[in-house]
Amino acid sequence: MRNNLCSSFLSKNLKIMICTIIILPVVLYGCETWSLTLREERRLRVFGNRVLRGIFGPKRDEVTGEWRKLHNEELNDLYCSPNIVRVMQSGRIKRAWLVARMGEKRVVYRVLVGKPEGKSRLAKPRCRGDDNIKLYLQEA
Repeated sequence: MRNNLCSSFLSKNLKIMICTIIILPVVLYGCETWSLTLREERRLRVFGNRVLRGIFGPKRDEVTGEWRKLHNEELNDLYCSPNIVRVMQSGRIKRAWLVARMGEKRVVYRVLVGKPEGKSRLAKPRCRGDDNIKLYLQEA
């Protein structure tokens, strides 16, 4: 897909449609169940910016006349949709809302809000899925 996104024969609107219809669903498949660390979120954001840089291409600096890569802020101004991490977070919140409405008898609901039985490790506990959802809702 890199050749198609960097091609000068396709319009930018068509490239953005390819990105939103083909690339993002493949990358974000199953993101509702992910428990991401900050490093993984950063890697997702870098991937999204890299795809956008391929779509919009380099920019000629007005002062020096040299070609340069677009900065992240410029990419956000050109591509008005939310970044890939926000799309993932909204998908996780939607999934949590659906599970929360299921009822207490459903196994999926008990997995989301329940605590696992047995002994825990002595090290710092891992961040669970509902912890991330609470964090996203606090940010929003």
